[in-house]
Amino acid sequence: EFRMQKEQRALTVPSTQERVIAIAKDWLAGGTAAGISKTVVAPIERVKLLIQTQDANPKIASGEVPRYTGIVNCFVRVSNEQGVNSLWRGNLANVIRYFPTQAFNFAFKDFFKSIFPKYNQKTQFWPWFGVNMASGGLAGAASLLIVYPLDFARTRLGADVGKGANREFNGLVDCVMKTANRGGVMSLYQGFGISVAGIIVYRGAYFGFYDSAVGVFKPNNVLMKFLIAQAVVASSGIASYPFDTVRRRLMMQSGAKERLYNGTIDCFVKIFQKEGFNAFFKGAGANVLRGMGGALVLVGYDKIKEFINPDAKGGSSSE
Repeated sequence: EFRMQKEQRALTVPSTQERVIAIAKDWLAGGTAAGISKTVVAPIERVKLLIQTQDANPKIASGEVPRYTGIVNCFVRVSNEQGVNSLWRGNLANVIRYFPTQAFNFAFKDFFKSIFPKYNQKTQFWPWFGVNMASGGLAGAASLLIVYPLDFARTRLGADVGKGANREFNGLVDCVMKTANRGGVMSLYQGFGISVAGIIVYRGAYFGFYDSAVGVFKPNNVLMKFLIAQAVVASSGIASYPFDTVRRRLMMQSGAKERLYNGTIDCFVKIFQKEGFNAFFKGAGANVLRGMGGALVLVGYDKIKEFINPDAKGGSSSE
């Protein structure tokens, strides 16, 4: 009888190889769903980048390319001036970036959680919140350190307003190589520090908004939970948006002969003095629309996961 129980346990407990395969399938399904959703909303992402960075774009600042006056104006002009396909500039780097980011987040999250003390969420909320913020922030920073050049390339390719031979970069590899040749490898990390700060602010806002919303609305069905999650993601994105604006402005001057900003603080000050407080939120409307990509991931993830891994019982994906 003991032998039979042991054999039954052996049959039900997955081996290390099976767990690795299951994780790989899950990762592939999540990446595929994310790649599709990012590609669908890539035009909105590019419009957001152009509006957000145009004051730091030499061609726009010099008057060679007229300023974009809003989301619709940007969509129409980019399609007419650069071609409809140009709306997907930088999307390849964005899709590629997802796979290593998720893999490293998975590894780093467990590592950093293991080095912090354990707290009970219900009885020790603030210590638990602090540990969650710290471990999540460190995991995000460690992952970002590795994939940041891809994030940099996505921004510079998306903000490139040239057409044909007048383009600054001819693709992902060309962008990375030219930037590194001009200013060294570290030039690919312009804005890294403020990016890490933005991650921490986003996570703090997310947890704060989510707990508050759940406490007030007490969702008891899937639709309500989904709507709250979408509202929280949008609110957290707006709360951390000024950090995103500053980091992308700093990216725009990487490798340039003349620098607009002498660092993060100087960038914050100059944007506020010259453009006003609202300038920190340029492109934020497009960013909220882009959040629909997150909804597409949530909706499409389980279906793609079922196709890749029929034995899976569903799940959720987060970025």
